[in-house]
Amino acid sequence: MNIAANSLEHHWMPFTANRAFKSDPRLVVKSEGVHLWDHRGGQLIDGSSGLFCVAAGHGRSEIADAVHAQLQTNDYMSPFASGTPGSFELARKLAAILPEGIDHVFFVNSGSEAVDTALKVAMAYNRARGEGQRIRFVSRERAYHGVNIGGVSLSGMVKNRETFPVVMPNVVLMRHTWSPNERFVRGQPEGGAELADDLQRMIDAYGASTIGACIVEPIAGSTGILVPPKGYLERLREICDKYGILLIFDEVICGFGRTGKAFASQSFGVTPDIMTMAKALTNGAQPMGAVAVSDKVYDTIVDAAPDNAIEFFHGYTYSGHPAACAAGIATLDIYENEKLFERAAELSDYFLDKMFELQDIDLITGIRGYGLLAGIDLAPGAAPGLRGSEVQTRLFWNGLHVKFTGDCGIIAPPLVAERSHVDEICSIIRKTLEETGH
Repeated sequence: MNIAANSLEHHWMPFTANRAFKSDPRLVVKSEGVHLWDHRGGQLIDGSSGLFCVAAGHGRSEIADAVHAQLQTNDYMSPFASGTPGSFELARKLAAILPEGIDHVFFVNSGSEAVDTALKVAMAYNRARGEGQRIRFVSRERAYHGVNIGGVSLSGMVKNRETFPVVMPNVVLMRHTWSPNERFVRGQPEGGAELADDLQRMIDAYGASTIGACIVEPIAGSTGILVPPKGYLERLREICDKYGILLIFDEVICGFGRTGKAFASQSFGVTPDIMTMAKALTNGAQPMGAVAVSDKVYDTIVDAAPDNAIEFFHGYTYSGHPAACAAGIATLDIYENEKLFERAAELSDYFLDKMFELQDIDLITGIRGYGLLAGIDLAPGAAPGLRGSEVQTRLFWNGLHVKFTGDCGIIAPPLVAERSHVDEICSIIRKTLEETGH
């Protein structure tokens, strides 16, 4: 494919150094299985499942066929006061794999929309139970909860919010859970559960009756795969129960088999009141997200409204879009039929073994991992993030796609990956870092 430099200028790219990219573009023109092909004809292995979306591998004809058939049958209908069968079927299939008691699903179009929706659900729930004064949200340092205003307000990653100062008030942050003592700790750290008591400190400082919800990623993803210490999530659940605070899990990255079970909440044995999800819900084939809530939350909001009245004044033009629902149904069928969650659990030990074998490389200052997720920290260059950007580019041309946040690479291969693919990923990382030098 011939790409003229000035033909790229019309697209303002997201989370991208636009000038640098357009001077030396890295375009993917084909994808299949665990592989990608660039515009120069080179083949890459997808080490981050696109953007943690493509859990079942690229080019799944079952999903494409389902979307095609749906668009030919019924391409769109307003989701307000009308519906299409696919959204109800997808919600039913999701409820079957969600934690027990999480039975109601509200569809959106992205993880960012899912987070903002979850905040509004929490507000509506507290108002419906006569506690509308609970206007405060507790989030966490190094948190990433999308890029809409609600998610940015919750963000604990400075670059995601420093340019956008007008955000929601009444958000307070707990400390993150990473410690320098855990630079190469595999799985859940033994120490750190006491950091959950930061929530108790917020209660002591502001009053429990002012706090509506606490939101965390079970595994903090975009910041670099911070695995929760043993007992940490359990302690958050205990404190929330004691004071009537909703617990929200953001499972946009770690949902759908990434931890070896359908959701990380099941892997860690802690059930929230509200869950957000997106990405692998449709295997990346269609934009879609969702918010799942407990029976308690749903019933409280719905029962508080008069008969025949709208209970929740919220929604999007494309909520539960027929094509997205078709993609979601086909994706969940693949996960079930091919036992991909179980396959991820089986591959996890080998994957983590190989990831941690990289710790002898001088440029690597830390490795963390759980399931089929790993974060690799690199020694920074002249300024934070420059090393990561350089290595990400080098990896691409050496045949590996990896998502970087600053100087941290996040490895999350498709759930269909084989051991040989893990070997290939690690080999390219080693080769590239040795080329990069100090």
